[in-house]
Amino acid sequence: MEGTDGAVRCTWPGNDDLYQHYHDHEWGHPVADDRRLFEKICLEGFQSGLSWLTILRKRENFREAFENFHFERLALFADRDVERLLTNSGIVRHRGKIVSVINNAKRARDLADEEGSLAAWFWKFEPQAHERPKVLDLATLRAMPKTEVSTRISKELKKRGWTFVGPTTVYAFMQAMGLVNDHIEGCVCRPLVELERQQFKRPGRS
Repeated sequence: MEGTDGAVRCTWPGNDDLYQHYHDHEWGHPVADDRRLFEKICLEGFQSGLSWLTILRKRENFREAFENFHFERLALFADRDVERLLTNSGIVRHRGKIVSVINNAKRARDLADEEGSLAAWFWKFEPQAHERPKVLDLATLRAMPKTEVSTRISKELKKRGWTFVGPTTVYAFMQAMGLVNDHIEGCVCRPLVELERQQFKRPGRS
């Protein structure tokens, strides 16, 4: 759709300024920073059952509450921290999701120790060209809430003890962190993100 600034974008950010900025400057741009990757997969877990815009508007509150998503620090949280977070009106106060972040922080710490970084592990699942749609239009995107790759990542994470990492959550994470370019054909950001992905040095690869 065409925004009030005249730019043609994917339909989902609408004309909300915060959402448009996220769409233009974050979503789909490849990320190799462990903290940002961990933050995103946790926030996608919180988003389950809600809109991403709701989470985005609370993101700074989440960062403050969860040690800026440094998983080494979060892995040390205890039951008293869960109770404290449940009183924080600035975040989504869901006990299961809060406990999940702390659990996943411990799992992320172990995974980073094993693989060298979270980024190296996640990026080895980047889909190959033959695994992607030849043309990405709105109908194709809507019919693709999860993929074989996101299902595979989800299963691997669950084997390692992660929680709130279903295939749909994982695919939303992949879209946002640039493991795929799901800006649809005609979106002003699609060619920019594709160029950035071409120039991006995949972590864990020489």
